[in-house]
Amino acid sequence: MRRGAFHYLIVPGWHGSPEDHWQSHWQRTLPTSRRVEQADWMQPQRPDWVTELHRGIVAASAPVVLIAHSLGCPTVAHWVAQASPEALRCVEGVLLVAPADVERPGCPEPLRNFAPLPLVPLPFPSVLVGSDNDPAASADRARAMGEAWGSEVTVLSGVGHINVESGHHRWEEGLAFLHRLQSLIGEQAQRRA
Repeated sequence: MRRGAFHYLIVPGWHGSPEDHWQSHWQRTLPTSRRVEQADWMQPQRPDWVTELHRGIVAASAPVVLIAHSLGCPTVAHWVAQASPEALRCVEGVLLVAPADVERPGCPEPLRNFAPLPLVPLPFPSVLVGSDNDPAASADRARAMGEAWGSEVTVLSGVGHINVESGHHRWEEGLAFLHRLQSLIGEQAQRRA
């Protein structure tokens, strides 16, 4: 599928995504892309974050592809768990990058209200990219989340939390995972036709 066929909705994690974060670069590069803006990036409240995600999805003028990082991934899972069938049909797929395990030992207090994490299959194609040295989720936990969500899972070696601190600014390599997601969306569309 061609990139212009979608509305890309960037779903940042805790603290948001600064200007030099790959999500910000992608937002400037991808056509018809916007970001979910949260009122409080430092003390995230699950109901508020899910509400803002919902607003972004239903306001889109084209089918939505979500691009979630870190706490954005649990936000998507919680949205799916409570969204109406009509709202769910607005989303074509989701790229889940470095999902935050909000149930892990030592999870920062501000993230704990996102637990328990819904671990049910997502109703649209998804690709999850984790890391074998991500402090926010072990490789095994990232795989388990992805499998529970029905995602195609890749665990990269030595890439940390796939953020600015781990050296990921433009993260052009990550676009391959977005293209893979678009292929899965196209395959699903063909099966439905």
